[in-house]
Amino acid sequence: MTTAFDPIAATCPTPLAENERVLLGHGSGGQLMAELLADLAPRLGAPAIEDAAVVTTGAPQVVMSTDGFVVTPRFFPGGDIGSLAVYGTVNDLAMMGAVPVALSLAYIVEEGLPLDELRRVTSSVAQAARACGVRVVTGDTKVVGKGAADGIYVTTTGIGVRLPDAAPAAANGRPGDVILLSGPIGLHGITILGTREGLGFESELASDCRPLHDLMAAMITAGRRGVHVMRDPTRGGLASALNELAAASHVGVELEEQAIPVPPQVAAACDLLGLDPLHVANEGCLVTFVDPAVAEAVLAAMRDRPEGAAATRIGTVVADHPGRVTTRTLVGSSRVVDMLVGEQLPRIC
Repeated sequence: MTTAFDPIAATCPTPLAENERVLLGHGSGGQLMAELLADLAPRLGAPAIEDAAVVTTGAPQVVMSTDGFVVTPRFFPGGDIGSLAVYGTVNDLAMMGAVPVALSLAYIVEEGLPLDELRRVTSSVAQAARACGVRVVTGDTKVVGKGAADGIYVTTTGIGVRLPDAAPAAANGRPGDVILLSGPIGLHGITILGTREGLGFESELASDCRPLHDLMAAMITAGRRGVHVMRDPTRGGLASALNELAAASHVGVELEEQAIPVPPQVAAACDLLGLDPLHVANEGCLVTFVDPAVAEAVLAAMRDRPEGAAATRIGTVVADHPGRVTTRTLVGSSRVVDMLVGEQLPRIC
């Protein structure tokens, strides 16, 4: 006997998801990466892992950060893998309110890499470190067989000292905080993509790769402990960074779309490629949540620094819809701003 088909009770099979293998998207800085860290961090005895962490409770407080860099191409307008490695780690320290003191440097080099290229990368590391007033004090080099790496991978670990009046952390956002952005978004990711793919617009763009510790120090001097949260929106872009901060602080974020500075060349490239500028990586800007009582002083201090000359207010932290980011569009409607899902621009940092 056959059973009659009931269209109302019918359901579609649940789609199969790849969850037992590492994908490129797990390194994107977006949702897949957040899920991966949520799986791995508890295995290390930590509920979450920030880009940098305070490792002592005395005074002064020591902050530590480590990062790996696998950018392709290795040399691009505005920077290269060497300067990117230094500035990326220095900036992670800065987002915790720390001034860099020392760096370690590790290379994984593919057999066959021209020595002149290795020398060029190392010279760039040295120049960037001098620009930050920090020394490379130790390191390591490993060589792997041809085809086992993509030329050269760089890992840097940084140690910094936290400023006395600094206490920013991802979980410190509070309803009423003003959201400030230090400058235009999207320059790094679009420059890398254009250079790698030869799309023709890279000649008009350069990465915003630069150190942010002096900008941070000026902000802390102006706002002290009123600077609640700081983050450099690298992989996954501004959207992913704000979603992470909203979730960590259990608050909502409301943005004003027209206030977010997107360079015309970046906007045009994103329109052409179907990308959202809010998901495109940056390497030389920061977003911060600050107490409204010190917001104007912090904004003025940011604008007094070359790294923050274009700083602007882009939104507000709210108690509603905790963990969610929304933006008011140019036509007055509101839309949800999600984290990047999967991999948008591979190998950009």
